[in-house]
Amino acid sequence: MEALDRVVKPKTKRAKRFLEKREPKLKENTKNAMLIKGGNANLTVTEVLKDIYAVKKPFAVLYKKKNITRPFEDQTSLEFFSKKSDCSLFLFGSHNKKRPNNLIIGRMFDYHVLDMIELGIEKFVSLKDVKNSKCPEGTKPMLIFAGDMFDVNEEYRRLKSLFIDFFRGPSVPNIRLAGLECILHFTAVDGKIYMRSYKVLLKKSGCKIPRIELEEMGPSLDLVMRRTHLASDDLYKLSLKQPKALKPKKKKNISHDVFGTTYGRIHMQKQDLGKLQTRKMKGLKKRPAEKSAEDDGVSPKKSKSA
Repeated sequence: MEALDRVVKPKTKRAKRFLEKREPKLKENTKNAMLIKGGNANLTVTEVLKDIYAVKKPFAVLYKKKNITRPFEDQTSLEFFSKKSDCSLFLFGSHNKKRPNNLIIGRMFDYHVLDMIELGIEKFVSLKDVKNSKCPEGTKPMLIFAGDMFDVNEEYRRLKSLFIDFFRGPSVPNIRLAGLECILHFTAVDGKIYMRSYKVLLKKSGCKIPRIELEEMGPSLDLVMRRTHLASDDLYKLSLKQPKALKPKKKKNISHDVFGTTYGRIHMQKQDLGKLQTRKMKGLKKRPAEKSAEDDGVSPKKSKSA
């Protein structure tokens, strides 16, 4: 006999608001991430989780206690934490002899693991090691990806999508030039992924457009890809499905060309050119004989030449 999911009915207004906040929406909220430390995490992994938490704040939850779990073998604990904290992204850090300085980045769909990629840390420079000014909390970063592997290889393409989901931040309708302060740069070359973070400095240039300089801010990571757990094409396509209410309605008689130019088609009734109003001139004015002939239905006689 299959166990049926228990329907939770709110007893207070606060509980009702809490459940309504977690209900599916047409426009989803900014995705939250949970950062979990494994049972045998070392100092390097702990510092990496703290620095990425500082970059991701306030859309992140950091679990400081150690959790003995292996995501590639058993995913129930991750799904439990995801439902508890309402997080659809996760970063799990661990360390052992077989896989030292290990990070597992992944995302959820309907509180179940969708994609999961294991990365090894080969080099790490923390935020506190770089003695430069930092960006304020909650700054939306600009994401830059370099390397053909992000477009050619399916695993790297899925990793790029994971990084975008993880670091993109909230959707904003307008952009302020002074708000473009943080850059996260990802480079894939020779089987490694290099993550660098920079602060954008706007300098005087003598004209309206400022001169831009980049200052390394931290954290800095050299990563290598290890194991992967990717969703099937059908499940991945289902996770990208949008509700019908968000799809733009098709407008009749409007088309677009390859350059984005909009063309509209107008349907007009058949025109009677005999009733077309022309310019009034004395030379075009009809004589009384012609008007009476038209009324009788007889063509006017031509005047005899003298």
